[in-house]
Amino acid sequence: MLVSCVKTDGYTPEELDQAVERHFAALHLSDTLSPSSRVALKPNLLKGARPDAAITTHPQLAAAVVRWLRRRGVRRITLLDSPGGLYTPELLKGIYRAAGMELAAQEGAVLNTDVSYQAVSFPQGEICREFSLLSPLLEADLVINLPKLKTHAMTTLSGGVKNLLGCVPGLQKPELHFRFPQKERFAGMLVDLALLVAPQVTLLDGVMAMEGDGPAGGDPKYAGYTLASRDVFALDLLACRLIGLDPMEAATVAQSIRQGLCPPDPDQLEVTGDPCPVIPFRLPATAAGVDFTAFLPASLRRPARWCIDRLAAPRPVISRKDCIGCGRCAESCPPKAISLENRKARIDPKGCIRCYCCQEMCPVKAVRIRRLGLLRL
Repeated sequence: MLVSCVKTDGYTPEELDQAVERHFAALHLSDTLSPSSRVALKPNLLKGARPDAAITTHPQLAAAVVRWLRRRGVRRITLLDSPGGLYTPELLKGIYRAAGMELAAQEGAVLNTDVSYQAVSFPQGEICREFSLLSPLLEADLVINLPKLKTHAMTTLSGGVKNLLGCVPGLQKPELHFRFPQKERFAGMLVDLALLVAPQVTLLDGVMAMEGDGPAGGDPKYAGYTLASRDVFALDLLACRLIGLDPMEAATVAQSIRQGLCPPDPDQLEVTGDPCPVIPFRLPATAAGVDFTAFLPASLRRPARWCIDRLAAPRPVISRKDCIGCGRCAESCPPKAISLENRKARIDPKGCIRCYCCQEMCPVKAVRIRRLGLLRL
């Protein structure tokens, strides 16, 4: 399993052209291209956010990939994503504009506004055996996955596998959260989706990343690296090394290890390019803490864990002072546990499944993750 690691200091076109050239040469990507190839670029466009917020894939990286493709005669290049919330042409245009993706269009990519999708059967899926996928994605000969390196409140790591959830249209993503509310099953569903989409290459934007309560509520973190691989599972495993994360704490990576899709240790990967360092990231408040139930009698461990899960596990809370009443959280809540009262959002704790979609979609960071102080160990 080959992963290319390149020290990438910034987002200038010159730096990114050099990084993309090194990555794709190491992966021999030119061997699978022809001028007639139809290429889909899948960045992380979680919501309309400025590039310097470190929430979305930087537009200069997408533009560099487009330039690389155009130099090889490829003309049919489509940049696509289904961000959180509704999936309409008008909203897509606004998100492309906010994220600066006109840069990719200026280099020759088409910014997709086709919001059609198709149901695709995946009988070999371990958790989910059918997905709805964006039509332009299904029409592509080659998919280049362009995730952003971030920590994530639910899956701990947001990398190549998690980014592919944007291949599912609109509010069908919260439906998947509702169908698979447990973290392990949700991660297993994401692994199934990654196997179905099977991107030919994944190129991770880890120049300016995000730490803490990502994927939208965390803080920018400079890492200064890009990673690329033909194998999305191997790439995420090396991303764990980069941010100093135990792979078994990253839900999607743990699932891919369990299924034999990647080795358990990043040292077992073949890494080319520059050495991959360890740059410790601050993890989300939802990251695993000390399980003190191991010190209880065996008969008390299960009820104790139930109490911790029900009463003390991290939950989203809404700051009424900061809430602007836009309703994006309610729109994206899978179990419909959020309502607007007096133009402020309110979460029904009985209905909350702790998927943190509300935190992802809040445009003003009014949704915080709170956990019982005694469990912050």
